[in-house]
Formats: sequence, C-alpha cells, structure tokens
Amino acid sequence: MARSKSSSKWLREHFDDPYVQRAQQDGYRSRASYKLLEIQEKDRLIKPGITLVDLGAAPGGWSQLATRFVTGTGRVVALDILPMDPLPDVEFIQGDFREQEVYEQLMQLLGKRPVDLVISDMAPNISGMKAIDQPRAMYLAELAVDFSRSALREGGDLLIKAFEGEGMEELRRGLRSSFQRVVTRKPAASRARSREVYLVARNHIL
Repeated sequence: MARSKSSSKWLREHFDDPYVQRAQQDGYRSRASYKLLEIQEKDRLIKPGITLVDLGAAPGGWSQLATRFVTGTGRVVALDILPMDPLPDVEFIQGDFREQEVYEQLMQLLGKRPVDLVISDMAPNISGMKAIDQPRAMYLAELAVDFSRSALREGGDLLIKAFEGEGMEELRRGLRSSFQRVVTRKPAASRARSREVYLVARNHIL
C-alpha cells in the first residue's frame, strides 16, 4: 500500500532528525531520551537510591536513561499500555493506567516503599485536530498528577509532558497547590513547532 504524502514526510523528517541519529549511535531506545537528559542536567531530578515511576514508558527511552542515575538500591518501575522489551534493572507493567486493576497492580509492586519521583511522557495518539488532541493530552497529564499526589513522599518530585493550550493554566495552578515550585522546560530535542513542554514540579506537599 502506498504511503500518504504526510506519512512519507514524517518518515523523512524522522530519519533526518539529528536526535534520532544520535539515539541510534548512543544506543538509546528513542530520541525522547535527550529531552530527559537535558532536564536532568538542569534540575537533577534523578538521584542514586531513589524509587522512580515512569508512566507511558514504552519504548523505554526514559527508563533506560533513568537506570544510569538511580544506581545502587534505587528502583525504576515502568508502566505503559503498549508492550516494552525488557530493560536491565527496570520492573515493567503492561496495562492501561486508567484501569483500577492496573493501578492497584502498580501500587502492589511498589509496596510500602515511598516514591521519590514520578516521570510521565504520556501523550495521546495525535489526530491532528486540536479540539480533540488537547483535552486528551490534558487528561493524561491530570492522571499523572493525581497519581503523584497519592504515591509521592513528602518532598518528592514530578516531571510531566503537557501541551500549551486550553487547560494548561489550570494544570499549573493545580500543581502549585501540591508542590512548592513548578517550572516549565522546553528541551532542545522537542520539535520547535510542537506545543509540547515539560512541567517540573518540586517538593511535594502532603
């Protein structure tokens, strides 16, 4: 079957993308690794010995990078609705985060150990229609925030993907009510035309 012009353009851009090429050279699973790496260099979110939960983890670029910094007694627990090839030192659950059964499975795996950091690169399948895509993206961001409020220890941190547009200011306000500091990051690996940003929320308030 012939590819559409738009999908052919995407594939051409994808394989010409310097971050895609770097990821292949560096052995990372996705170009998204460089977004997390830049945020890590600025904010030092991932520390040795912490317990980290990676939501929307597949194909595993963020979890793969996180294991470099967690080290020692640290844990990386990853979850995605999609399958993910195993990674050393990453505990993975495949399931829909919106389902209670999957949520309970995640909490059971974590046990009584408090979570120090939640990271989420969750995003909906993009339809290209802003009126559909923005509410879906905000819903996933809110899910990550809700999970962090219940799972994070006092003083814990959160990193989530979000998209500038309707609902974004409400999201920031909600985060400021639960965290001492909230900053917005736009990593160089985020495509300039994308409304994608990352919110870094520090020091969870119980």
